[in-house]
Amino acid sequence: MASDAPHANEPSVPETENLLELNDIEAGYGRAALVLRGLTVKVPPASVVCLVGPNGAGKSTVLKVASGMLTPRSGTIRVAGQDATRKGPQAMLESGLSHVLQGHSVFREMTVEENVRLGAYTVRDKAHIADRIDFVKTLFPVVGDRWDALAGALSGGQQKQVEFARSLMVNPRVVLLDEPSMGLDPKATSTVFEQVVRMRDAGLAVLMVEQNARRALETADLGCVLDLGRVHISGPAADLLADPQLAELYLGGRPRPSSGDDAPTTSEEHTHA
Repeated sequence: MASDAPHANEPSVPETENLLELNDIEAGYGRAALVLRGLTVKVPPASVVCLVGPNGAGKSTVLKVASGMLTPRSGTIRVAGQDATRKGPQAMLESGLSHVLQGHSVFREMTVEENVRLGAYTVRDKAHIADRIDFVKTLFPVVGDRWDALAGALSGGQQKQVEFARSLMVNPRVVLLDEPSMGLDPKATSTVFEQVVRMRDAGLAVLMVEQNARRALETADLGCVLDLGRVHISGPAADLLADPQLAELYLGGRPRPSSGDDAPTTSEEHTHA
């Protein structure tokens, strides 16, 4: 399923070019020590890239830098090949990035429709809004089924799908997801990860931070293990899952038997200090 309308400011992007690139990023808060120390992450089109790692590794900070909420001290950000290093949140949204924050952010006393329409508050083209509504209703059936219901009456997993739908109303290229399974029971968690795959299959790129590392990597195409503000290991998610050392250190135990693929290697650029 492909999006029915191109992004308003969308330049042509070569099929092989990354939609989002964070290159050699150093970032921190105020005068405190750096949180990100030379981090590089790249997100190809129509892919799910997952950032995993221990608490304090800098995962959520990566998303804040990518969305313009935090300006990096050094390094570059590129969106669809265009420099976006010092753009703020509104400009990054207009460039094609949408950020779904950690935790629940629906307005409980508003209907599902009202919550979803808030995602298009900067859009003036009524026909475009109608097209996007049709798109998100198709992508997330529960949104259409509960269109007139109060958002507060939905389960946690259903509310998260409303948040996803709202984030897609501006027709982003890349969706940034911060801990989408936080606070959800196992069944709702499975549903949410299924919806992440649906977004990827609809042609979106997803950069996701997730504490449930094993489940996230089972969903992702590519994985990046962060530690001390750097990418320690990156590669195909299936390879990361099959790496015994990685499983012991970051995934809570040994992996399931692999198909014999080589385990990912740590590049010289990303070697853990």
